[in-house]
Amino acid sequence: MSSHSESDFDDVFQNAKKTMIEKHLRQREITDPRVLTAIESVPREEFVPPESRRFAYNDCALPIDCHQTISQPFTVAFMCAAAELTGKETVLEIGTGSGYGAAVLSQLAREVHTVERIPELASQAAERLQRLGYDNVHVYTDDGTLGLPQKAPYDAIIVTASSEQLPAPYQEQLSEGGRIIIPLGSESTGQRMYRFTLRNGRLSEEILGAFVFVPLIGKFGHPSDHPE
Repeated sequence: MSSHSESDFDDVFQNAKKTMIEKHLRQREITDPRVLTAIESVPREEFVPPESRRFAYNDCALPIDCHQTISQPFTVAFMCAAAELTGKETVLEIGTGSGYGAAVLSQLAREVHTVERIPELASQAAERLQRLGYDNVHVYTDDGTLGLPQKAPYDAIIVTASSEQLPAPYQEQLSEGGRIIIPLGSESTGQRMYRFTLRNGRLSEEILGAFVFVPLIGKFGHPSDHPE
């Protein structure tokens, strides 16, 4: 009967991570070296349920608690790259989930504030991030469509769920030159990733490609009579 040491599993994860970075990130034009280093440094297997750990470096979304998902690595890398972070920024993330995206952002920005509407997920993510040493990430439980005015302004706002239109509070909480990365659209019209940049009090917009996200739920998000 064979046995596997913890280091064997670490090697498996490291090899799977390298394959994922080369095949699903570099070959799909994720070339920002800081983003690639950040993705490489974060152990995605720590952010998924035990039964999904063997799939941690597949380039796909995976189920987590409370009927939610952890985004695929390409999507996380794409949004981080689109935010064009240098390491000096204060970032707001909407939709903490398992905390994986916030962990990656923590390697790219000075400080990360992340908002999760489901208390159980927020509590789990806060514990996980603290345990893994991501000390510059702060987790809040609230309606993410309201932003987080008490910590504004932000140099970048990353929104991990789709809205019909840009929630008004985000622009109000953005610093001059700041960027909002958010998918907009619906299942019927399709969703596209947008980058909004605030210059001289006005937002310019760029469309960055087609994506699929769960709906953004809250006062300024998609209407939902039965939020999960």
